Amino acid sequence: MPPAALSVHLAIGQAYAWSVFKPPLESSLGLSGTQSALPFQLGIVMLGLSAAFGGTLVERNGPRWAMFVSMACFSSGFLLSALGVATGQYWLVVLGYGFVGGIGLGIGYISPVSTLIKWFPDRPGMATGIAIMGFGGGALIASPWSAQMLDSFGTGTGGIATTFVVHGVVYAVFMTMGVLLVRVPADGWAPKGWRPGEAATRRLVTTADVSARNAVRTPQFYLLWLVLCLNVTAGIGILEKAAPMIVDFFSGTATPVAAGAAAGFVALLSLANMAGRFGWSSTSDLIGRKNMYRVYLGVGALLYLAIALAGDNSKPLFIICALGILSFYGGGFATVPAYLKDLFGTYEVGAIHGRLLTAWSIAGVLGPLIINAIADGQEAAGRSGPALYTTSLYIMIGLLVVGFVANELIRPVHDKYHEQPRQEHVTGKGQAV
Repeated sequence: MPPAALSVHLAIGQAYAWSVFKPPLESSLGLSGTQSALPFQLGIVMLGLSAAFGGTLVERNGPRWAMFVSMACFSSGFLLSALGVATGQYWLVVLGYGFVGGIGLGIGYISPVSTLIKWFPDRPGMATGIAIMGFGGGALIASPWSAQMLDSFGTGTGGIATTFVVHGVVYAVFMTMGVLLVRVPADGWAPKGWRPGEAATRRLVTTADVSARNAVRTPQFYLLWLVLCLNVTAGIGILEKAAPMIVDFFSGTATPVAAGAAAGFVALLSLANMAGRFGWSSTSDLIGRKNMYRVYLGVGALLYLAIALAGDNSKPLFIICALGILSFYGGGFATVPAYLKDLFGTYEVGAIHGRLLTAWSIAGVLGPLIINAIADGQEAAGRSGPALYTTSLYIMIGLLVVGFVANELIRPVHDKYHEQPRQEHVTGKGQAV
C-alpha cells in the first residue's frame, strides 16, 4: 500500500517544482511574473476545492477510482498545457495545469489517506506520513528532471511543449502503478495482535465513527481547520520566499549569501519538509496528535522568535530555525489525517480530510501575502536586511500562538454526532437480521 500511495504523491508533488517553468514561459510567451504564476496558484486553489467537494466521492467509489481520476486529470493537464504553449494560447496552460491538473492534485492528495489508515490502524500517523512525504519530495525529482529536459529540448515554445508532453505521458504510466496496486482491506481486518480498545484509552481517540456531514457541524472540525491553516501559513511564508529571504537577511554582513548558496538553502528546506512529514507524523503515534501539534505551534513560535531576535548575527541559527519551521510545516500536513481519524473515526475520514484542506487554499494565499507585502513596504521605505522581515516574523509568532490556543480547545467529539451502530435482532427461525 505505501508504494501505491507514493506512486501518486511523488507524481503530483511536481506542483512544488512549477518555478522551473516560469522563466522559459515568461521569455517565450512574453509573460510577467504574476501571469506565469497563475497556473500554480489556480492549481493550489483547485486542490483545496476538489479535495473538499470530491472527498465524499472518493469514500464512496474507493481509492482505485480516485487514483485513476487523479491520473487522468493530472496527466491531461500537462497535455493541454503543451497544446497551449505550442499554439501560443496561454489560457490553455492556465486551464490545463491550473484547473484540470489542480483537480488531479486534490483528488490524488486524498486518494490513499483513508485506505492507508485502514491498513495501519495501529500506526495511522506513520502510514499517512509515508504517502504525504511523497508530495513534499516530488519536487526533488521533478525539479532537476524538468530542468534537464528543458536543456535538452530547448526553452522555446517547442521545447516547453515537448517537456509538458513527456511529463504527461510519464506521470500517467507512473501513477497507473498506484491504480493497479491499491487494495482495500476486508471488513473487520486488523493487524495481528492489535487491540483497538487499548488505543481508545487515550484521550481524543475514539472507536466511534462520524460522517463527513456531521463532522463539519462540530467545533472540533473548525478548531482543527484553524490549527492547520495557521501552521501552514507560518511555514509556507518562508518556503515561498526562501532564496531571496536568506540573501536579504545577510546582505549587510561581511559574508553575504550568494545565489548558489541560497539555492542550496532551498534544497535543504525541501528535505526538511519531506523528512518532517514522515518523522514527526510517526512520532505522533507515540506521543499523541495533540501533543505533536503543541510542538509544531509552540516550538515553531519560539523558532520564529529566535530568528527575529538574532537578526543577521548568526547564519547557522537562521538555517537551523528555518529547517525546524519547515519540518513542522510538513509534519502538520502528515499528522492531520491521523488527528481526524482519532477524533472522527475511519468511516469517512477521507471526505473529512478533503473538506479540511480548504485551510491550505487560504494559507497558500495568506502566508506569501504577509511576507511579500510587508517586505515590499519596508523596502519602499528604504530599509534592508532583517528589517524587511521583522514585522512579518512577529505576525507569524502571533498566528502560531492563536493556533496553539485553538489546539488546546479541542475536546472529544460529542456522542450526538456519532453514527449509530447497526442493530441486530434474531428472528423466530434463529436468523440474525
